[in-house]
Amino acid sequence: MEMNQYLEVFIEESKEHLQSCNEKLLELEKNPSDLLIVNEIFRSAHTLKGMSATMGYEDLANLTHQMENVLDAIRNEKIAVSAEILDIVFASVDDLEEMVFSIAEGGDGKKDVTKVVEMLKQIENGEAVSSELNLSDTSSEDYVQLIQNYDDYENAVILQSREQGFSAYELTITLREDCLLKAVRVFMVFEILEQAGEVIKSVPSVDLLEEEKFDHQFTVALITKDYAEDLKNKVMKVSEIDEVIVRQLVSKSTNSSQELNEVTEQVPASKPKNEKAQEQVKTSAKQVAATSSKTIRVNIERLDILMNLFEELVIDRGRLEQISKDLNNNELNETVERMSRISGDLQNIILNMRMVPVETVFNRFPRMIRQLAKDLNKKISLEIVGAETELDRTVIDEIGDPLVHLLRNAIDHGIEMPADRVKNGKSEEGHVVLSAYHSGNHVFIDIEDDGAGINRERVLKKALDRGVVTEQIASTLTDKQVYELIFSSGFSTADKISDISGRGVGLDVVKSTIESLGGMVSVDAQEGKGSLFSIQLPLTLSIISVMLVELRNEKFAIPLSSIIETAVIKKEDILQAHNQKVIDFRGKIVPLVFLTDIFEFPETIEDGDFVSLIIVRKGEKMAALVVDSFIGQQEIVLKSLGNYLSSVFAISGATILGDGQVALIVDCNALIK
Repeated sequence: MEMNQYLEVFIEESKEHLQSCNEKLLELEKNPSDLLIVNEIFRSAHTLKGMSATMGYEDLANLTHQMENVLDAIRNEKIAVSAEILDIVFASVDDLEEMVFSIAEGGDGKKDVTKVVEMLKQIENGEAVSSELNLSDTSSEDYVQLIQNYDDYENAVILQSREQGFSAYELTITLREDCLLKAVRVFMVFEILEQAGEVIKSVPSVDLLEEEKFDHQFTVALITKDYAEDLKNKVMKVSEIDEVIVRQLVSKSTNSSQELNEVTEQVPASKPKNEKAQEQVKTSAKQVAATSSKTIRVNIERLDILMNLFEELVIDRGRLEQISKDLNNNELNETVERMSRISGDLQNIILNMRMVPVETVFNRFPRMIRQLAKDLNKKISLEIVGAETELDRTVIDEIGDPLVHLLRNAIDHGIEMPADRVKNGKSEEGHVVLSAYHSGNHVFIDIEDDGAGINRERVLKKALDRGVVTEQIASTLTDKQVYELIFSSGFSTADKISDISGRGVGLDVVKSTIESLGGMVSVDAQEGKGSLFSIQLPLTLSIISVMLVELRNEKFAIPLSSIIETAVIKKEDILQAHNQKVIDFRGKIVPLVFLTDIFEFPETIEDGDFVSLIIVRKGEKMAALVVDSFIGQQEIVLKSLGNYLSSVFAISGATILGDGQVALIVDCNALIK
């Protein structure tokens, strides 16, 4: 049997089961007497064991089998749940994750797990655990894993049908090599099966079978009251059928990976007395048949290719709009407008396809917090809010490490020791809230703790010692501006640097990573009450809205997400303060940034009495960018400058405009100090 085609599915499903194990083990730690949780962990482990054995990963299967023995003893109340046992089971899950990731990276999935296996056996033997296990003694060879064929909903229907007295079968039907009218034979088989029960799935699909786009074999899943042998005999009556293999579908759980028992002679199926129950199952089966093909797995590389092609289409769309505008032909204008609307809808669909819930990142944190709390002898609870909030996959890939660093800082130097918390009138257990939510075209991720907060005086003293600010500037800073100083390079207020974190160590890296994604990070705190780190991220990175401006006959793009508003002012409204040209913008003093100076354009004579400005913002700070003229708003495709030009100041990328010109994209964050 060729397993390579199932490898990707195996890896994805293994990761899901291991994540489920981690989450349920954390729940079990809080509710050690809840055997329902143990059963769920056991099911995930058992499914993973069967999948691993089927795919030929023996080390994975053996470790899971041993872990399963311990879980089985716990659920049979032969072993009591303790912190020591959970630690070893957690260590087993860590090893399993390491092996799965090794397989995902092209490895063989082998690992020396002798030590953890011995510890699991000691738990089993030391507690006099019986060797009679319900499911773990069953060899994986007794089951046929067809994980690619049935989804969660189909398995739920199979499980429901069995509970109501029906049987679920899978029939593999092979036609003779010399069969001429394959579609006719398929039609006759389906007619027989639909009289016997309800077909819930076929592989290949019915459309492909009708078009004879298959070799000589197809598979049908059926819910029925008939016996297996009766089904086989009925189907074999159709001429030109070579072989019929019938398997009973035995759903152990509603997970997407299910176990299928081979049918021997006859499998009795009790006939339901309740006709209403029969109708319910038939209705459910029809729903499965209608929805089974609505979800497919797509390799992310294909989505990347699709996105790249669409980006080229956006560039050509801009070119067409430019040509249409120049020619001023009514029919051409109408066609281009319609194409713009359609491509806009297409853009939304493609961007939504690339969206991934932040849950994929957040899921790793409960386990990390548990281990940190244990290492630091602290009591900490983590609350996750808004895990279903979606972000572009490219942003998701980059945001994990900054969040890990901020959480580790909050745990290590934000949350106090239990005794100190009680002394300060707080509960022993520290509370950390990780939340995500949408606002406009951005996603906000907040990390809030009820710890010690940030000491303003300590931050200022350290900033002065390191020369980050002068005493003159320090005296004018608000509390929030002082807290922002911890994002300075190499800044730390920790008395000693631990191997976990130091409040501020590496936060400059966190800030630069988030800003490279077009986002912003800010901090607010109240000493003795806690801290709040807030991250603002764009929904997507590849296609952005910009304001096109002109500088000395060159075009530049400024992201709309950074712009507050545009303005045209008289030259006499420009003021001078501390050797810096500024303007009074709605009661605030805003410094002017002359882009012609920043990008070193040759000096030219300035004409006119007016100056065009774009007011941009970075957190609470603002600046007014001086440009020659405004061109207009446009959606553009963000292209990287490549490694050779990666260090160009205040330029984050480039784009190709409709007229074929290249416009550089201004990095407003780099311009605001």
